[in-house]
Amino acid sequence: MIRNAGLVILILTLILSCKTERNIQSSTAMKLKNTPKKEVVYQVFTRLFGNTNTINKPWGTLAENGVGKFDDFSSLALKQIKDLGATYIWYTGVPHHAVITDYTAYGISNDDPDVVKGRAGSPYAVKDYYQVDPDMANDPAKRMQEFEALIKRSHDAGLKVIIDIVPNHVARKYESLNTPEGLIPFGKNDDTSVDYKRDNDFYYIPNTEFKVPEWQNGYLPLGGELSDALDNTFKESPAKWTGNGSRDAQPHQNDWYETVKINYGVWPDGGIDFEPLPQESSQWEIKEHQEFWTGKEVPASWVKFKDIALFWTNKGVDGFRFDMAEMVPVEFWSYMNSAIKTKNPDAFLLAEVYNPSLYREYIFKGKMDYLYDKVELYDTIKNIMQGHGSTDHIAPIVEHQKDIAVNMLHFLENHDEQRIASPEFAGNAEKGKPAMVVSTLLSSSPTMIYFGQELGEPASEDLGFGDPSRTSIFDYGSVPSVVRWVNDKKFDGGKSSTSELELRDFYKRLLNFSTQNSAITGEYADIHAHNRQNTEWYNDKVYSFVRWSDTEKLIVVTNFDAQDTFGFELQLPESIIKKWNLSNGKYQVIDQLYGNQEGELNVYEGKAELRVDLKPLQSFIFKVIQS
Repeated sequence: MIRNAGLVILILTLILSCKTERNIQSSTAMKLKNTPKKEVVYQVFTRLFGNTNTINKPWGTLAENGVGKFDDFSSLALKQIKDLGATYIWYTGVPHHAVITDYTAYGISNDDPDVVKGRAGSPYAVKDYYQVDPDMANDPAKRMQEFEALIKRSHDAGLKVIIDIVPNHVARKYESLNTPEGLIPFGKNDDTSVDYKRDNDFYYIPNTEFKVPEWQNGYLPLGGELSDALDNTFKESPAKWTGNGSRDAQPHQNDWYETVKINYGVWPDGGIDFEPLPQESSQWEIKEHQEFWTGKEVPASWVKFKDIALFWTNKGVDGFRFDMAEMVPVEFWSYMNSAIKTKNPDAFLLAEVYNPSLYREYIFKGKMDYLYDKVELYDTIKNIMQGHGSTDHIAPIVEHQKDIAVNMLHFLENHDEQRIASPEFAGNAEKGKPAMVVSTLLSSSPTMIYFGQELGEPASEDLGFGDPSRTSIFDYGSVPSVVRWVNDKKFDGGKSSTSELELRDFYKRLLNFSTQNSAITGEYADIHAHNRQNTEWYNDKVYSFVRWSDTEKLIVVTNFDAQDTFGFELQLPESIIKKWNLSNGKYQVIDQLYGNQEGELNVYEGKAELRVDLKPLQSFIFKVIQS
């Protein structure tokens, strides 16, 4: 037992030079993840995608509002997603989570609406990690077989499959009826008389009963519906810590009260009951991480989640998105990810980490392939899109992340974030175009889009627990723009508006270009700073950079301004002229997005200029033609 190790490690980390650390890590970055091609992740909220019921009643039941099924992802639907440019599909909300729909006929206990968010439930309050959600099956008794068939259809369509694992917490009423023989469900062998023990799966508040939160601001479960199931009580004795770390027997309404926190061998005072990774583990390969843990005792929860990950890997799942990864010790990730990678070296491991100071730790020590680039790039681009940020702030982020650029997944939407077209974000899906060009082409790291983003979905519905601006993950309902594109399961956009189809065409062009052009996995250089200093009329609503490989040379320039056109003589720094081996002369450039814009790059006396006229929200990806 190492009660004070957490504090010691923190102090040592602060003492170590950030520059030294980064240099060590930089030397292993490409060895860790040398991306052979650009990947595109299509995130889809599984039970919403194929639902064509348009009632969308607030707090509506499954019978009233409908629900999408695994079968809605037909071979035709998957082909269209593949043709959009996707290489991976992330089926969000697959593991069986707590829901307010009666499945007792299938041996599933009812969940208590007093501790469930929404009527369809949070997909991040998992009730059984060895089963899939019954809502999405035509026959709940055969729900696993139906999901296995979906995995096969996805693979046949050329798409690899990602699902969620949420190691930090599980549903308040975790009840794994499908745990394989020989394995132990969470909490079964816990000693509930103490607050902490290394091999307890949960933290407890001994001799204290759980109390339902006091509801505030007019909120009532199920929207105030009269129900025998709603009695403002939930039997849990002793009470457990709540998923976000609350130690109150009665959590606050804003706590993750529907979940309970998993114990990873971390004492309530911060001490640890596992061996910390040595500093040199940042440079270890997967094999060395696997060997480090071989023969060592680890907390029981570690083994359980490793078994869960390998269970799904054996089902044919190609990767995982790990929810709130930074709330779990990096040593656990070393343990589990090395086990996954040993089983499947090509597994796609994506983590939600929001603290930039932890990025390198979770990449190099935790062996994550990719992290959300939320706090730095996404937040910066969002500010620009909203009109109160400067493109000058992008280049410093690129510079700061250059040793881990390949590991930082880029996105503009996901289930946690507001839709671009919502008034609360940008109010116009078109404002996502220049942002998407920059986000997608800035690095070789994966790009992720959220279903409906390519159609300009504004998420204006009030479905109950979820709020407008974000497509609700808690309620039964449908997504209007997706319903129009699904077009009675023809998946052809037959009911989509002209603007929706034009936007989808833009995404299709951009995403496919990104996965097929060698320059996007080649070299990068900023030309924005040079032009800010030297080019008249170039400003901080415009952004530009270059990408190149042995066979391709690209000049990317975008206009984030929704009102003004900007014209200028875009310049290439002398360093780029030399790297590209451009001799004096004129070179044709052709836009690769739509192919209808040409220009001339004039190279003379160590200078290179290209006349660019950018309409509002317009972007060009110019390819330099060298004969």
